Parts: sequence; C-alpha cells; structure tokens
Amino acid sequence: MTHHVRILMLAACAATLLAGAWPVAARAQGAEKPAPGFTILLRRMDVDVDGAPNAYGPPGSHTLDKLHDARYRGLPFGKIVGYLTDDDHPNIPIVQGPNDPCPGLYISQTAYTDPAITEPSNPRRYVNAAKINYVVLGKRERKLGARLGDFVTVTSLRTHRTVFAIVGDDGNPSGNEGSLHLLQDLGYPFHDGINDSVTHREIEVHFYPGSNPQHLFFRSQAALNAAAQAQIAKMEGAK
Repeated sequence: MTHHVRILMLAACAATLLAGAWPVAARAQGAEKPAPGFTILLRRMDVDVDGAPNAYGPPGSHTLDKLHDARYRGLPFGKIVGYLTDDDHPNIPIVQGPNDPCPGLYISQTAYTDPAITEPSNPRRYVNAAKINYVVLGKRERKLGARLGDFVTVTSLRTHRTVFAIVGDDGNPSGNEGSLHLLQDLGYPFHDGINDSVTHREIEVHFYPGSNPQHLFFRSQAALNAAAQAQIAKMEGAK
C-alpha cells in the first residue's frame, strides 16, 4: 500500500463541501458511528517552510522564503516567529554554525519539536518543511481537540491525492498553511514559500486528535507514513 492512502469518508466530504470551512464528523462508508476526529475543508493553503534549515537567512541568501514571511502573519512589524532570535535582542537572528545543515543561515523553528533535542539552537530539533508533510494548527482545530503532533490525512480535491501528515506548527490562527513537502506530495508544482499558494477550497484535512500519544518525531516521510498508517488503522478499527 502506497503512502497515497485513500480513506473513504463520503458523508464527511459531502457535508464539508456544503458547509464550506466548517468542521464535520467524518463517517466511513457504511459505518454506524463517526470515525475518530473531524474534517476541515480549508479555504486556501499557503506554503509554510518553517523548520527547513534553508528557510531563512541574511539578505541576499538563497533561501526558501523572504524574511517578512517569518513575521507573525506576514505583518511588517509583527513578531518574528519563523526563526530563532537572541533572547535579549528579539530582532537579531541566531545563525547556524559550521556543523549545522546550512551554516550561516538562520535557525528556522516549528512549534512541534523533537523531545530528544532540548537545545533551541539545534536546527535538527524542528520539523523540516522541505522533507516532512505537516499542517499548521489553527484556532478552530485546537478548539475541536487537535494538538501539535497529531496525525492527519490531507486530500487535494484537485489532484485527487491523499497523504499522511502531522500537525507540526502553529502561529497562524486560520490554520491555512501546510509544509512545502506536503503541497509537493499532494501534486502541486511548488518550489518555495515565496509566491506559491493554493487559493481555492480544495484542500481537505482530517484530524485524528490524540493519535500520537508518544509524541513521535520524524526525520523522513516514510517513517511518518508507517506510524500514521498503523495508528489511524488502529483508531478506525476501534470504532
């Protein structure tokens, strides 16, 4: 079975399409009880590159995104949330050292981190947007029980692909963001976070709250796929 897993949630899809971006309980075909979690149809999905070691850097650097996108909601004077800064000087970035993946570039961070790495200045502590499928945790999803680290399935109604992902970041109340690798895995020809975005209601995310109780961290999409497939199958079987 490939990682482009098809999960039949016909009632959920229909109800979500009618309701726009409102969440609905997902139902598998023929099931009497709701499947675990809930489904959201996003009004758009912007590319998030946070966590990639080459996400941000000094002006003139070859990076995946522009510095203004590292600020809260892209506001010109918003708080810097996309990369690590000095505790005493919040506008001064911390740069990667010679033994880091991208020496001289900034240390881009995500809200979900590797519990085995406690040092904030280690760029390997964060979910790499260029290698891992992740979605951003929005305000409504949090209210419905989703948390950082939970597994999700993400479907593009345009490309008809469904993939596994993790809730890997927050900071955008709308939740309308996904990692660069996620959009690429769904079949979109995106290369960075500068101008790429899905601007139509065609990305559907099914959340499985509590699906990663051990707070597993992933450095490869293959490992995430295996863990998510096993855990979601277990949850679906326990209905």
